[in-house]
Amino acid sequence: MELQDRKEIVENIRYLLQEKDVPKLKNILVDTHPADLADIIRDMEDHEQDEIFRYLEPETASEVVLEFDDVTREQLIKKIDMARLSEIVDEMDSDDAADLVATLPDHVAETVLSQIDKQDRVEVEKLLIHEEDTAGGIMALEFVAVYDDQTVDDAIQEIRQKSQEVEQVYHVYAIDRSGRLVGVVPLKKLILSKPKNLIKDVMTTEVQSVTVEKDQEYVANLVSKYDLVSVPVVDSMNRLVGRITIDDIVDVLQEEANEDIRRMAGITDEEVLQETSSFRISKNRLPWLVIAFIGELVSAYIMSRFNASLKQIVTLTFFVPVIMAMGGNSGIQASTIVVRSIALDEGGASNRWEMLFREFRVALLNGFIFGLLIFLIIYIWLHQIMFGFVVSFALMFVIINSVIVGSIVPVTLHKLKFDPAIATGPFITTSNDIFGLLIYFSLAAVYFKWLQ
Repeated sequence: MELQDRKEIVENIRYLLQEKDVPKLKNILVDTHPADLADIIRDMEDHEQDEIFRYLEPETASEVVLEFDDVTREQLIKKIDMARLSEIVDEMDSDDAADLVATLPDHVAETVLSQIDKQDRVEVEKLLIHEEDTAGGIMALEFVAVYDDQTVDDAIQEIRQKSQEVEQVYHVYAIDRSGRLVGVVPLKKLILSKPKNLIKDVMTTEVQSVTVEKDQEYVANLVSKYDLVSVPVVDSMNRLVGRITIDDIVDVLQEEANEDIRRMAGITDEEVLQETSSFRISKNRLPWLVIAFIGELVSAYIMSRFNASLKQIVTLTFFVPVIMAMGGNSGIQASTIVVRSIALDEGGASNRWEMLFREFRVALLNGFIFGLLIFLIIYIWLHQIMFGFVVSFALMFVIINSVIVGSIVPVTLHKLKFDPAIATGPFITTSNDIFGLLIYFSLAAVYFKWLQ
């Protein structure tokens, strides 16, 4: 929905709320997609949000809740009475219901589970035993499965019987009489097969499946690698227990990307919620900021040791920002590539070494280009050839040093069981300032000594 259209609908809804024209208001709500409704409700005032949400049918409300961001969802759920919340949870698929219940306080979750359908409660409780970021935690228990000795016609009848329970059918899973996954039949192949054909004669036995304890990132990488739209989930005995669909994978990718971005900034998941203690947030950020603080003190000490050079030529300080910025940016570029490779587990150890050598070669090339560029600028601007060489070589060495640090530090931190996404930034900043200034002023000191 375009922003202008959304604003117009928001104004119309506000007008209908003021006029208490409930029938027309409900017509607008029914005709609007749940994802758009979520955006519209976010644009409203708190009292308006509550009133609109009351007019939504439980099925629509369950879809809208899933479209909210974490903060909006938490704020809204706090204001919903238990009976209404139970209705909403009851309308959700098992995986979505489990995700929502897991975010509720224990006493609220207990009450909600006691008020929903018995079968739905059993399914949600089955999912809640799994870790949130595992295949078991994101799988749904709604799927279509038939025995491999049944016919194609039996499979089609099974799809019809489960049409209300399973919204999207991509595959029919084939199991043996012990419930073990033995094959899969794509929906297209099922439709095109003869009704009397046995499932085991039309199924594909090469099935990409995951166990319940597999990390959600592994599942997302599997879906990406093999272009899958759904993944069957099995237990330790290869018995089919659930499935993960492409919409769940999209949510995982978004969640992991947001998590990585927050960690690169030194922000934890707790900080996303508004009522988190400032002391707890500070505790998470302080260790790495302390490292950066100590590093900057070392940088200040290095500059103090070269104060004689600064007195001899003021222009030396003109290029400190250039040296620091180019080194820092180069280091961040290299570290981003390495952290991404580690997060996606690309290529293993051999590829990691090749990537480090590649980054070093890129650093040599970039260092040479910018070194030459700064030399030409100083020659044209200040007409000083030797000073131009000093700054040029300093810039080149600083870029190379920063890239080496930016490439090696994430790998080292990963080996030491630290999260490279959250810890790499302070190391790069600190090492760039320390070694960058040390290289620059050391070369400058040699240059000034030579002048004398």
